[in-house]
Amino acid sequence: METLISVRNIVWGAPLIILLLGTGIYLTIALRGIQFTKLFPALYLALIKRKESAEGDITHFQALMTALAATVGTGNIAGVATAITAGGPGALFWMWITGLFGMATKYSEALLAVKYRVKDKLGTMSGGPMYYLTLGLKSKSLGILFAIFASLAAFGIGNMVQSNSVADAVHSFLKIPFWATGLVLTILTGLVIIGGIKSIAKVTGVLVPFIILTYFLAAVVALLLKIDKIPHAFELIFKGAFTGTAAMGGFLGAGVKKAVQMGVVRGLFSNESGLGSAPIAAAAAQTKNPVNQALVSMTQTFIDTLVVCTMTGLVIITSGVWTSGENGAPLSSLGFKTIFSQFLGQRAGNFLGGAIIALGLILFAYSTILGWSYYGEKSLEFLLGEKSVLPYRVLFTVFVFIGSVLSLKVVWTVADIMNGLMAFPNLVGLLGLSGIIVSETRKYT
Repeated sequence: METLISVRNIVWGAPLIILLLGTGIYLTIALRGIQFTKLFPALYLALIKRKESAEGDITHFQALMTALAATVGTGNIAGVATAITAGGPGALFWMWITGLFGMATKYSEALLAVKYRVKDKLGTMSGGPMYYLTLGLKSKSLGILFAIFASLAAFGIGNMVQSNSVADAVHSFLKIPFWATGLVLTILTGLVIIGGIKSIAKVTGVLVPFIILTYFLAAVVALLLKIDKIPHAFELIFKGAFTGTAAMGGFLGAGVKKAVQMGVVRGLFSNESGLGSAPIAAAAAQTKNPVNQALVSMTQTFIDTLVVCTMTGLVIITSGVWTSGENGAPLSSLGFKTIFSQFLGQRAGNFLGGAIIALGLILFAYSTILGWSYYGEKSLEFLLGEKSVLPYRVLFTVFVFIGSVLSLKVVWTVADIMNGLMAFPNLVGLLGLSGIIVSETRKYT
């Protein structure tokens, strides 16, 4: 375990963080700030127009929801809390910065995924970093490396650690045994993923908007109850981002370096910009040109980091519990419980606050399993061919149960390593094909 932690710290060290953030900054400059100039047209394409009559397996909206299913997860609840616990409120500012530059990265990934996608023998679209590295950059070895890391990460971060989070949340809130939750979750997962991307997209197209809207509305209600504290919360965020945060209560204090580090790392973990996972879903979209789906895909990072993570962070800060010494999901839960208890009484407030986080963790984690099942499937298909698809779906479903009943410290650490390793070949592809990204963008905009 100590060796794995050391490897993880090396993989997720300064070089990868600088490369991820630097790629986002470089692409932002090369694309003339497309995430700012085209944000509203992108939201229109994603949420209002939703689909185009073109080749592909699923609609713009379904591709976005599938990617969001895999991205909006426990990191939006536990990850934000961890960032604030270690880096202070200023970490939230650096999460925003990471998200804003990450939108250009996400746009670029999706553009390349659509441009270099292929139709497989099953009649479905296949695309993502393994294809644009092989067909665009002419480096099959990098494509194979990415596919290996992604297929392994799918069983870890996309499967077992998520099913374990669901089982733990259900046990904590309702005292239901881990194995019972695991059995139900395994059946629900199998029923969806056995039908492939069209089945996954139909479920995530309903489930993800419900999860995000429910969680968003709960946070809005909590913040309205503490509306007088919001200006002070933003003051803490901006001051902490540039001057650090003094020790107070159970908070040990954090300098600017820690705020930047935690904000960037947790921001990248949350929105996955640059890791190369989301463009696998983007490649399946019905779209007339690569730019349209790329615009839709960049809204994923906006929704994940600039909306959902912000709401969690503001609840934690306005409630005052960020100085409590708690960490992770319990800190987010404490934020909601504290606010609602002040207005509804201790018993009702604790129940409502706990229910919001428990429901959020359960649905976020389940949706992540569905999204990542497709990422792993397409990665394995690239490596072993179409014959591997059905056995993979069965095996992936079985591992949902295994994950729900095991202690997963080792699996979580290995998954972190695979997640980080995915980024290296993908970023090489983005930088190497940046000229194509810019020319395709100018061609269609």
